[in-house]
Amino acid sequence: MRISVLTVALALGTALVTPAAPAQQVERGDRSILEMVRTLKPGQYVWAPELSGEGPELVVVNLETQRLVLFRNGIPVAASTVSSGKTGHETPTGVFSILEKDPSHHSKTYNNAAMPNMQRLTTQGIALHAGNLPGYPASHGCVRLPLAFSKLLYGATNLGMTVVITSIPAVPRDSAGPGLTESQAVAPQASLSQASYEWNPVPPGPDDLVSVIISTGDQRAIVLQGGKQIGSAPVRVSGPTGGATAYVLKSWDQTGKHWLKLQFSGAGGSMEVGTEEAKRFDVPTAFRSAVAAAVRPGSVVIVTPEPIKAGSPGRSQAVFEGGRGK
Repeated sequence: MRISVLTVALALGTALVTPAAPAQQVERGDRSILEMVRTLKPGQYVWAPELSGEGPELVVVNLETQRLVLFRNGIPVAASTVSSGKTGHETPTGVFSILEKDPSHHSKTYNNAAMPNMQRLTTQGIALHAGNLPGYPASHGCVRLPLAFSKLLYGATNLGMTVVITSIPAVPRDSAGPGLTESQAVAPQASLSQASYEWNPVPPGPDDLVSVIISTGDQRAIVLQGGKQIGSAPVRVSGPTGGATAYVLKSWDQTGKHWLKLQFSGAGGSMEVGTEEAKRFDVPTAFRSAVAAAVRPGSVVIVTPEPIKAGSPGRSQAVFEGGRGK
């Protein structure tokens, strides 16, 4: 998901002389978070939790822009500059869950290096944590944050929360809700209704939310629970598909599921969506029902053209194969 395109070649060329930027909070004034995120300088961040009350949260990290945005109830409430993995140690892209939190963690691989406010995303060491922010990718795979921001983010997140790391454009799509999550939906041509699929559920822990990533490029859906893959199936999406779309399940009551589509431009608001989008998704019927029963408030569905199967280094393949060790 790309908020804007950032060229890092010049910064990489001055790596030896560019000092790390100190953490600095920027006052929001009357500007939206997404208006500000484009202008943040290395080490700067904005924190405005008052923009949305308690509710489902999602962190989106964009490797191209070197930015992080925190959404709550589908509304951006915070943003920060980051420093991701350098060449040869690229940060993997994909959908992750926060597996572990440690406010005073030290690396077991890199000379006992301090990793304050560490939030682990893979079993082999990719994490969010405080660190130097020189203005370009410089880590060994982790996502570095300004120290003050890392502390605020650490206090706002929970184990099992979804973190999306991407490097593709994110443009709001003119569509309704995520189609895999409505068990009564019927695709116009259910050519995949009886297709084979994988579903290996495990007893969920108290924080093990289910998230779904749908790749229109691969024509595949992957289901994650607590950071582990529990299901996959073929999927076809009819109609236009372009950039990525993210949805958060806000609530589920007797009237059905209520989804919020995240806005990545303009005022940065959110909108509640219906079930019409379900008609665009052709998937195995039993798989659709299983996913519909597994999601709960806070679950996230990402629809993206980015591949989730084997591909170039740093792509989503790394998410499902463990990432890089720390």
